[in-house]
Amino acid sequence: MGRRIFIDHYGNVVATEMRQETYRPTRVDQYPPAPGGYRALRDAGGYQPGYGGVQDYREYRPGDPQRQGGANQQNQAYGQRPAQGQYPGQNQGWNEPGALTGTIPGSVSRLPLDNQQLPGVQNTYPQEASIEPNQSPPPEVSHPQKPIITVTKKPQAEIAALQVFLDREGISPGVIDGHLGDNVNKALAAWQEMTGETIDPNNSEDILQRLTYSGGLPIIDYTITPADAAGPYVASIPEDYAHKAQLPAMSYTSVTEKLGEQFHMDENYLKALNPGVDFTIPGTIIKVINPGQPKTGQVTNIVADKGRKQVFAYGADGRLIAAYPATIGSSDTPSPSGNHTVERIALDPGYTYNPKINFTQGNNTQILQIPPGPNGPVGSVWIALSKPTYGIHGTPEPSKIGKTNSHGCVRLTNWDARELAKMVKPGTTVEFVE
Repeated sequence: MGRRIFIDHYGNVVATEMRQETYRPTRVDQYPPAPGGYRALRDAGGYQPGYGGVQDYREYRPGDPQRQGGANQQNQAYGQRPAQGQYPGQNQGWNEPGALTGTIPGSVSRLPLDNQQLPGVQNTYPQEASIEPNQSPPPEVSHPQKPIITVTKKPQAEIAALQVFLDREGISPGVIDGHLGDNVNKALAAWQEMTGETIDPNNSEDILQRLTYSGGLPIIDYTITPADAAGPYVASIPEDYAHKAQLPAMSYTSVTEKLGEQFHMDENYLKALNPGVDFTIPGTIIKVINPGQPKTGQVTNIVADKGRKQVFAYGADGRLIAAYPATIGSSDTPSPSGNHTVERIALDPGYTYNPKINFTQGNNTQILQIPPGPNGPVGSVWIALSKPTYGIHGTPEPSKIGKTNSHGCVRLTNWDARELAKMVKPGTTVEFVE
């Protein structure tokens, strides 16, 4: 009848692609769930259905929300997700870890720790970026709108499963915490723009089926290693920059903070999944999120959307490669406008605080050198822009991304900033839109 049928490796029908003009909804018989399906997810992370029994995700009945299955109201077809690999080799133009330092942006350029000018960096404040006559403008891109479907109240593990799916697709929901929020909604809209599909976030069976093709269960067991327990860690991160400068490194403060970033999790959600667990004992088996492999590709254009508080990374063909929730400036210290470019990239950068060219923190009036570390003011990644003192960087507080202000820069979670850093190179266009 001209229909396309999608079948999993168990021989079960996953979805049916039907022509709109010949569509006649029919009921199919129900089958037991595939091995390792619903029950495996339930056992791994407390995933419970929002209805009685196991729903057949292949069944569809218009107007009956209890019977909606893999073929949703848009009659879409679910194809396989492209495989993702590891990070590619080091991009041209990368600096060695710790090669760049800087302050939160002010009106003039920042200097590295040794006060030596980095190659290709001007000490004068440049004019606003413009496209030269012989320079090709970045490809026009469309910005995603919010998804039409509203996510209903669901168990925490089901929401976490949705967040894991988006994370694996390269569309970051920020920290995975099992809670609905604006970051999840924005990620759903970005995923729809990237794929051209529409996903029903309330269809837990469909999301679980998709997860089987992109890395398996969203929550898995993990054994704490001696390296996890050993650190090094610091007792706490002080607020005062003078006290920060006295620390040996801006390290993690606990095993849970370190594991939270490693598995893209909110630290409190990690503790909630493992009540009563002592995370300092090597060999302890805990439950963690099973995030995706870092997204790969060559990003040629970055759009920092101030209104949506989101960063979009596009390829040379104008297709969306990845999207991240972001904190972009504030009313007091707004981010720049117009088009700029990536100047350089550094991992684990040190940080130079200079109150004369930036802002004043506390009672500190002297230049301070703050050591590198994930809890540093710019996190563990710095992507410098052609606009002096501005950049895209990580953060010591990933749970606050998209919810607080920055000092003009574009702030991402450390893992999102690192993923993006691997896909850009000097010359990549960065466009700020309102």
